[in-house]
Amino acid sequence: MIPNILSIQSLCCGYPKFQLSNIKIDIPKGSFAGIIGPNGSGKTTLFRAITGTLGIQSGKILLNEQNLRKLSPRLRAQNIAIVSQFIEAGDMSVEDYVLMGRIPYHSRFSFFEGEEDFEIAQKYMEMTDTWRFKDRLMSELSGGEQQLAAIARALTQQPHLLLLDEPTSHLDITHQVHILNVLQQLNQDMGLSVLMVIHDLNLASEYCDQLILVNQGKIHIQGTPEEVLTFQHIEDVYKTVVVTQSNPLSGKPAVFLASRKVLKEIREKLSNS
Repeated sequence: MIPNILSIQSLCCGYPKFQLSNIKIDIPKGSFAGIIGPNGSGKTTLFRAITGTLGIQSGKILLNEQNLRKLSPRLRAQNIAIVSQFIEAGDMSVEDYVLMGRIPYHSRFSFFEGEEDFEIAQKYMEMTDTWRFKDRLMSELSGGEQQLAAIARALTQQPHLLLLDEPTSHLDITHQVHILNVLQQLNQDMGLSVLMVIHDLNLASEYCDQLILVNQGKIHIQGTPEEVLTFQHIEDVYKTVVVTQSNPLSGKPAVFLASRKVLKEIREKLSNS
């Protein structure tokens, strides 16, 4: 049996007007997992609890069977890397930005990168196709290029778990697919465990092997895309009529929407038949 990289046990946390309650999640090592759910369902709250930016009221979050809250910030950064939705780097070169991922490995009085730091940074910049613009400023990059640089920086932390908050938001389909292909390659070739919040159900289905569907502060269902992305689960949570069919190339479920006009026409045809 594959051990869990992340185990969330009876987690309760949140805000005065919104709470996550009794959250239980197990993510095996080497998984590519996605957190999905409608706006306001609790995806971001759950993400913040895992990253440690939101305190918890009860329960545990275990990383490799260690209580995440008991790890020092340094050890936590060596085990978990986070890629936020919005990248703030200012007028810093891409290489300098990526090298910041090595800070958790610097000694207390070490202020400069060593040869090993540069080698590790170059390795992951080449892997994410960001080495070619290493001397450009982060502010000069497109949104997709900034996301790739942020992933490269996260990888220089050499984490066991990579957390991403909507890495494909506001990007065109070319950059969406490119970024997810990079993550998929890292997951398959390096065995890196990946957990991301993602809105697009079809992208989540195509790239993830585990999905966690959140609704109203609770886990509606966790499982494979085939188990989670049924029309019944989607309609129950999103309150939207959909059709699900298998992608003819991958066999993964694909979600099709129907406009109000089409639904009205179908109802009229059925009533007249």
